[in-house]
Amino acid sequence: MNIPKQTYTIEFKELAVKRVSGGQTVGAVCKELGLRDQTLRNWVTAAKQGRLQGAGSRVVTAEEMELSRLRAENVRLKRETEILKKAAAYFAKDVL
Repeated sequence: MNIPKQTYTIEFKELAVKRVSGGQTVGAVCKELGLRDQTLRNWVTAAKQGRLQGAGSRVVTAEEMELSRLRAENVRLKRETEILKKAAAYFAKDVL
């Protein structure tokens, strides 16, 4: 199973870049905000080039939203099935 990618708002990114531009070190800002160094460096570079974008800057179609919802539901149902299988095996063991 994949770990969901962390998304940040444009305001959060701008705040982090502003702190670095204001004289704080990248390491200090990253530690304070819980970021990776390279992530913040990428944001600083993008801001200098005028290409800093926030989360959700890509247009998502209704079909993509539905597909994402169905995938999440599928994962949840698989987990529930696994739990039920383990519970059934556990209780079947007690009967014998």
